[in-house]
Amino acid sequence: MDSDQGKLFIGGISWETSEDRLKEYFGQYGDILQTVVMRDKVTGRPRGFGFVVFSDPSVLDTVLQEKHTIDGRTVEAKRALSREEQQTSARSGNFNQGRNSGGGGNIRTKKIFVGGLPPTLTEDGFRQYFEAYGHVTDVVIMYDQNTQRPRGFGFISFDTEDAVDRVLHKSFHDLNGKQVEVKRALPKDANPGGASRTMSGGASG
Repeated sequence: MDSDQGKLFIGGISWETSEDRLKEYFGQYGDILQTVVMRDKVTGRPRGFGFVVFSDPSVLDTVLQEKHTIDGRTVEAKRALSREEQQTSARSGNFNQGRNSGGGGNIRTKKIFVGGLPPTLTEDGFRQYFEAYGHVTDVVIMYDQNTQRPRGFGFISFDTEDAVDRVLHKSFHDLNGKQVEVKRALPKDANPGGASRTMSGGASG
């Protein structure tokens, strides 16, 4: 447990960034016990995030106040949650941490799923809201084939993956006064086991 105190989650790292590079970069802030770059179990390719553990937990405050660019990529540094904290945050509805580091969070996509849409929302209104995050290339609101009524969810496609990252800084967005949930839209073959689970998990909230 103690090692979690000085543990930092580093997101959005370049595929070229290695453990040594993380150690070299964050070593300027204090002694490092461990650096890990998470890799795909099957392909061995980096998943775009990792962890740095400092021997002195107080170093984290300094690190978190600054912006960090490693190998030309601006990375996101966050305090890594312990298992207990992850479980409590998942229960309280803030499951972004677990969602991003697990179920498909490592897959870069230009498309997002948006659930809980207000029935009055038009495609224009839908597009307008998300245009704030980047150039929207496609807007889809799903309708029931029989009744032609909106089914309460839809998809937005952007022209860059970075726009999706910006949207996902929040799990919930306020759209026409209603809280909607946003998630990465995964290609069907990307996450065979988790797709149905994430859908049902998100819908209940």
